[in-house]
Amino acid sequence: MMKRLFDVVCSFFGLICLSPLFLIMAVWIKCDSRGPVFYRQLRVGRGGRDFYLYKFRSMYLDADKKGLITVGGRDPRVTPSGYYIRKYKLDEFPQLINVLKGDMSLVGPRPEVRKYVDMYTPEQLHVLDVRPGITDMASIQYSNENELLAAVDNPEEYYIRVIMPDKLRMNLEYVQHHSLLYDLRLIFKTISKILD
Repeated sequence: MMKRLFDVVCSFFGLICLSPLFLIMAVWIKCDSRGPVFYRQLRVGRGGRDFYLYKFRSMYLDADKKGLITVGGRDPRVTPSGYYIRKYKLDEFPQLINVLKGDMSLVGPRPEVRKYVDMYTPEQLHVLDVRPGITDMASIQYSNENELLAAVDNPEEYYIRVIMPDKLRMNLEYVQHHSLLYDLRLIFKTISKILD
């Protein structure tokens, strides 16, 4: 109850305070490449329910049809503005809309696409017992994920065999031990990591 109240209050005031930034981002994205300002992608949320996750668009149109894994700075699908949008995690801000709607929380396991969720073991599926979040410990630990993927021959296989299981391990720990105080600590760690 307290977590949901915290999410609603923070996302509401966050959207108000960030509205000037949203306008600047919209102009930047529209001037940089053809297509909408926002990108919607179907993700799997609490209880295994699908929902549309919102992001600022950082790739060219229909880029997701060429693969779901983003590979470092060399990925030709990323727009010039998208490089910086991704680097400073600005693409994540529209997810405050998802938080306000109740699809997501500020803190919780990052939501995956159905393709990868279908690979989860019965134990790993317990990450869907809580609302997915904008940030989590796995996101902090793997803030250089794109660079790791860029360094291997088969990025998707590496993600499925190495990164995804480790992220799920951390997320299962969160599901078992989460609290509002722990969420606050993760939010500050996330901000510190972005500004680092």
